[in-house]
Amino acid sequence: MAQHDESALAGRVAWVTGAARGLGAAAAVALAREGAKVVVSDLRADEGQAVVDQIAGEGGRAVFLAHDVTREEQWARGAATVEETFGALHILVNNAGVAPTGEYIENLALEGWRRVTAIDLDSVFLGCKYGIRTIKKHVTQPGATGAIINISSIMGMVGFARNADYNAAKGGVRVLTKVAALECAELGYGIRVNSIHPGFIDTALVRDAVEEGTQRPDALVHSANEMFDMIALAHPLGHLGAPRDIADAVVFLASDRSAFMTGSELVVDGGYTAQ
Repeated sequence: MAQHDESALAGRVAWVTGAARGLGAAAAVALAREGAKVVVSDLRADEGQAVVDQIAGEGGRAVFLAHDVTREEQWARGAATVEETFGALHILVNNAGVAPTGEYIENLALEGWRRVTAIDLDSVFLGCKYGIRTIKKHVTQPGATGAIINISSIMGMVGFARNADYNAAKGGVRVLTKVAALECAELGYGIRVNSIHPGFIDTALVRDAVEEGTQRPDALVHSANEMFDMIALAHPLGHLGAPRDIADAVVFLASDRSAFMTGSELVVDGGYTAQ
């Protein structure tokens, strides 16, 4: 893992959604190690508190916030809580998400489509809405910058069969990010908005999706281990990514090292989309 100046994010407040495990947990811990105070939000209270405890054990400051990212009133209440707790908000990481239903379009129920797009796209819209409203109040001093980082996917850039709901949602995140970036620049808010596009990362979400997919009667591969090997070999680097790979990208986009980047797509995929 790359070493950073410990003060890179000193004095800043970050809010990470879906931060109880996987990419969100790794991002929350990485931001805290860089000096940020972190709000860890999720619906998994026990796992979320464990991330807070880890950060505290390393000398950082963090709190847990129970948060359903599909409910607008919880975004409004959450933003107020962040300000009451830490006095400001400078960084928002829209990470919360669910895996695709795994159905072909002709068999995909509208209810399943709406669930995936609500969590993977609508929540990012709400995050941008309340993130912009809140962050702009705290980055008015000269030289201060805010950052919104939206976790998209390589599936927001290329299509995958049986992933229409997820592809559509992550593709929406990709372009929504650009619109938010342009609006913040046009209005002079001092907020940069960028997206990260992970390849397949070794997380519980990916493992659960692979396990479930291989157990389907119509699955092309019925061994989870075999499927993991196939996915790994699909990446030119020959292996899946680790959560810290995405966490490092989050830290970069949250810090002043990326001060001239907004509306950008940071692809972290082991070369998958280069093929």
